[in-house]
Amino acid sequence: MTKLSFTTPIKLPFSYFLNQDVIFLAKDLLGKVLFTQIDGKITAGIIVETEAYFGVHDKASHAYGGRRTDRTETLYSQGGISYVYLCYGIHHLFNIVSSVEGEPHAVLIRGIEPLIGKDIMEERRKMSASKGAISAGPGSAAKALGIDRSFNKKDLGGDEIWVEDHGIRYDEEQIAASPRVGVAYAQDHALLPWRFFIKENKYVSKPNKI
Repeated sequence: MTKLSFTTPIKLPFSYFLNQDVIFLAKDLLGKVLFTQIDGKITAGIIVETEAYFGVHDKASHAYGGRRTDRTETLYSQGGISYVYLCYGIHHLFNIVSSVEGEPHAVLIRGIEPLIGKDIMEERRKMSASKGAISAGPGSAAKALGIDRSFNKKDLGGDEIWVEDHGIRYDEEQIAASPRVGVAYAQDHALLPWRFFIKENKYVSKPNKI
């Protein structure tokens, strides 16, 4: 069952994102709440689906083999900033850069459960917040929260985008680990179980069965 600890919500400290174990972080971020504030409008969602990308050693990572371009340079920053890129020229995908400077680990946020500002999300996505499609999948989650390329390199400790701990915890049996989505090009690394999601949550993208 989902566990709630009745503690005051706290913004995750800078030190949280310096953890060098990106696999742990991808799983630990489940249940944390991702916030954006745009033109004074606050929206937030519970993170229910993530993927870990293990820097230079991960064939699925933009930084595999130490690749450095204008786009990927953000990944080499110290943890605690956002990495946003355009996928297929259509969808903005939001990632949390983690670990120490020069070690380009990141966690892709693939799904959020709407929590705050649902009416704003509905306006952005042109659908009801009761529909899983509003924020299932990384492009949908980013759009629901108003995240675009302007959010690249944002400090996650600021007042535009941040993550809070609201005491939401899931039992181990509620969390699934599976191969990442859409990374067939990564060959053997495409099979690594580095995608984490909450079972039976409708805001998780497909495939959502184990």
